[in-house]
Amino acid sequence: MTDDGRPGAIASRTVLVLAGRFDPTADLVVEELNRRAVPVFRTDVADFPLGLSLAARLGGRTVETGRTGENGRAAGKAWSGTLRTGRRTLDLRDVRSVYYRRPARPRFPEGMSPEARRVAEREARRGFGGLLAALPVRWLPPPGRAADAEYKPLQLRVAAESGLSVPRTLITNDPGAAREFGEEAGGRVVFKPFTPVRGTVDGRSAAVYTSVVGPGELGHSDVATTAHLFQEWVPKAYEVRLTAVGGRLFAAEIHADSPAGHVDWRSDYGSHRYRLCEPPPAVAAGVRRMMDVLGLPYGAFDFVVTPEGRWCFLEVNPSGQFGFVEQATGLPITAAVADWLEGKET
Repeated sequence: MTDDGRPGAIASRTVLVLAGRFDPTADLVVEELNRRAVPVFRTDVADFPLGLSLAARLGGRTVETGRTGENGRAAGKAWSGTLRTGRRTLDLRDVRSVYYRRPARPRFPEGMSPEARRVAEREARRGFGGLLAALPVRWLPPPGRAADAEYKPLQLRVAAESGLSVPRTLITNDPGAAREFGEEAGGRVVFKPFTPVRGTVDGRSAAVYTSVVGPGELGHSDVATTAHLFQEWVPKAYEVRLTAVGGRLFAAEIHADSPAGHVDWRSDYGSHRYRLCEPPPAVAAGVRRMMDVLGLPYGAFDFVVTPEGRWCFLEVNPSGQFGFVEQATGLPITAAVADWLEGKET
C-alpha cells in the first residue's frame, strides 16, 4: 500500500518518510516511490503524540501478531511494534529505510505548563526519536550524522582535508581580529550566518543571506556579541549546486543575473539560469571523500567556480532541497534518492 490515504496496515518493506506536511521535496520522493509501487508511510514528528501513537517491545513475541524476528533479526533482539495514526498502521519490522526530511518538533496539548512541555519534549526526543534511531535500517540522512555535518567549521575542515579548495575563513567575536582579516583579504570580505536566519520584518518574510561587508562593519562592536563567520570574497564566474546521492553526483551551474544573486544565489531565484556540468575528477573525488568522512548518503554541495575555472567549496547541506535543480535541468535526483531508499544504491 502507498501513502494515498487508504485505511489499513501498511504493507511490508515500507519506506518511512518523516517530513513536514507541506514539503515539495518530500512530495517528489513519495510520488516516485508510489510510481514504483513501493509502500510508504509518511508522517511528521510534529504528529507525535497527539496524532501519532507508538507501542514497541523488546524481547519475546509480538503481542499483536505473534510473529518472530524476520529478515535476519532474531526475536527478542530487535524492537517490534507499531506506529499508528487515525487511518494507518505501520509495523516497525516492515520498515526498510527512513527518509528524514526536516520534520517539525513534537506538538503537545495546549494546556501543558511550560515546564511539563519541556520535559515531554525531551522524553519524546529520547523515547520516540531514540526508538526510530534504534531500527536496524538505512536513513537518508542519518539524523545524528546530519546534525554533526551542519557545523560549518567541521565542513570546512573536512573539505580541506578531502582535497577541496576552501576560501580563507575567520570565526571570531573580536572586532579587531575581524578588521585585520579584512585587511589581509584585500578589503573584500563576506559574512555568513552559521544557521539559516529567517523571520518577519514589518509583516513581510525576511532572511539573512551571505553579504559583502566593509571595514566599518568588520570592526563594529556588534561583532563582539557572538561568533561570526567571515570569508574572503572568491571571484566567481558562476556557482554550482552538486547533489550527491550515495556515490552518484549530479551537478548544475547556477548563473545568477542580478547583483544580489551574484553574491548569494538564494536571494534571487528568479534571476537564475541553469546548465548541466561535470565536476573535475579531483572535485568529484573530494566530494566522495567528504561524504565518507561525514557519514552522509546525501549532500547538497555549493561551489563557486572562478573565472579561471577553480572550484571552491562553500558548504554542504545534508538535507538540502533538490527539486528546483531537477525541474530546471532534468537531472534524475529524485530517482537516485528513491533508488537509495529502496536499497538499489549502496
